[in-house]
Amino acid sequence: MAVSITEPGVVGLIAGGGRLPFMVASGAKETGRRVVCVGLAGYVDTALAKEVDVFYEVAVARPGSWIRRLRKHGVTDTIMVGTVTKSHLFTPRRILRYIPDWRAFRMYYWRLRGRSKQTDVFLTALADELATGGIRLENSTMYCEQHLADSGVMTKHQPSAQVQSDIEFGWPLARQLGQMDIGQAIAVREREVIAVEAIEGTAEMIKRAGQFCKAGGWTLIKTAKPRQDPRFDVPCVGPDTIRDLAASGARCLAIEAGRTIVIDKPQTVALADQLGICIVGR
Repeated sequence: MAVSITEPGVVGLIAGGGRLPFMVASGAKETGRRVVCVGLAGYVDTALAKEVDVFYEVAVARPGSWIRRLRKHGVTDTIMVGTVTKSHLFTPRRILRYIPDWRAFRMYYWRLRGRSKQTDVFLTALADELATGGIRLENSTMYCEQHLADSGVMTKHQPSAQVQSDIEFGWPLARQLGQMDIGQAIAVREREVIAVEAIEGTAEMIKRAGQFCKAGGWTLIKTAKPRQDPRFDVPCVGPDTIRDLAASGARCLAIEAGRTIVIDKPQTVALADQLGICIVGR
């Protein structure tokens, strides 16, 4: 087996969809590092190829190919960020659709055998499998810390007394939801839970909350999990979140300061001000 010589100043990037991989790539390059990226086919924006030094498009269910391509360039330290739709893993013909390699089979039938397929358990098993191939996942926020949520009100719009009451009511419930690894967000109005995030993700939950609460004026509370692993699944919000909230009648977004990534933070805060959404970091 060929042995890769570790290349100094290089970082790996396993990229799903969305803006976050672009932000991490930019942050890493600002520190003088070369970025070797494996983008998950069907999710990654291939425009990312122009923002990194080396880019490969790889199958989402073939982690062995991720490892080979990263190690070819001497990568050990790697960041894994970006969206992958977990519900796709529950399609009727998922085995035929994704054609997993032997590492994926080993992960499912050895590391996960007899265990739940909850997000934290699944991602920890994936990290352990990557580690056997010499790929070590690092804190996913290390190259975009400037985009973490601030403490306090981040917008010009201030939360009303009712919204503050809803945040106080809903915050421990959202934390408990994360403790059980169900989701990271809930929707609250007048101290009543309107919707809870599960496998569908935050965006779909926001739409559902808007359907249930036609009067609007509700608050989205999104927290990190009490035992959040910073290597993956760090809560994120961004311009799309703000647009969805405005379209669904929400008035406030409450997020965990220092533990939630705000995609393109200045633009997101400006958009929230424009659309009448207050953002509170707690």
